[in-house]
Amino acid sequence: MTLVVAGCDVDGDRHDTGAGHPERPARLVAACAGLADAGYDDAVRLAPRLATREELLRVHSAAYLDALERFGAAGGGHLDPDTVVAPGSWETALAAAGAGLAAVDALASGTADAAFVGVRPPGHHADRSRGMGFCLLNNIAVAAASLAAAGQRVLVVDWDVHHGNGTQDIFWDDPSVVYFSTHQSPLYPGTGRMGETGGPHAPGGTVNVPLPAGATGDVVRKAVDEVLASVASWFRPDWVLVSAGFDAHRDDPLADFRLTAGDFADIAAAVAGLAPGPGRVALFLEGGYDLDAVRRSVAAAVSAVTGGGHRPEPASSGGPGSGVVDAVKELHRRAREEAP
Repeated sequence: MTLVVAGCDVDGDRHDTGAGHPERPARLVAACAGLADAGYDDAVRLAPRLATREELLRVHSAAYLDALERFGAAGGGHLDPDTVVAPGSWETALAAAGAGLAAVDALASGTADAAFVGVRPPGHHADRSRGMGFCLLNNIAVAAASLAAAGQRVLVVDWDVHHGNGTQDIFWDDPSVVYFSTHQSPLYPGTGRMGETGGPHAPGGTVNVPLPAGATGDVVRKAVDEVLASVASWFRPDWVLVSAGFDAHRDDPLADFRLTAGDFADIAAAVAGLAPGPGRVALFLEGGYDLDAVRRSVAAAVSAVTGGGHRPEPASSGGPGSGVVDAVKELHRRAREEAP
């Protein structure tokens, strides 16, 4: 199977978060090096493009976009204690959002079977009116909203260890987009409870699986096999877009899951199998702050999505959280039965 790569523009990355910040340019270097490790030196590389204002306004408010651009132009600073804006951050964020749009356009045209969107800053914490949690623009939401505007049904799968509160907020009441998340709880940003299931026009369109610290790959895979697969069968997506954070890896310094690169391979293969066919799945880089773990995990996940066998670590098992998966499965089964 063929792969298209959007982003991975290490030389053009002007989002300078400063010395010691965990969301640093070296993350992108590591992620994109993982593609070479998995044998994708010959992948189709897309030319960079910037997201337009019209494309961004589908998910972000005009007031926020204007304020963010002005803030960077004035020299930048901190949106919050964790989230940095540098003078070059605005253009880099536009390129990150544009990379996702370019990827889905390329897939729609039949260029490849799957896409990897290697960008920073990440996006899934950015909501309509603010950036937070290292995120400025919600890259995956911009791509999903573009597809939804064209009449497509989009399944967004978020396996980052932190809940994607921004993506959930943006699509909370949108019946054309289903948001599914596995994440550590309690952990930043404190959202993603099991009972958060969508707005009145999209009941069951938000699916949260909040797992305890120490969760291993078998538990996340159970959530995919027993909850997500059922949701996909009910929703029948035209596209599967993945918030592919790799901070659930056991070596990550910012969380406490115990996954390995082998787990990401298994999960990625299962998630890709929910797409309606080739050319309808894209992985968007989100979190992941141990460079070696990011490199191994990207290589394993992308290889699995395209049918390869690159597997630098075995899968993990034995951690807690199976009961949470059972509870989420029952909650959404009842919700679908009771839906009008």
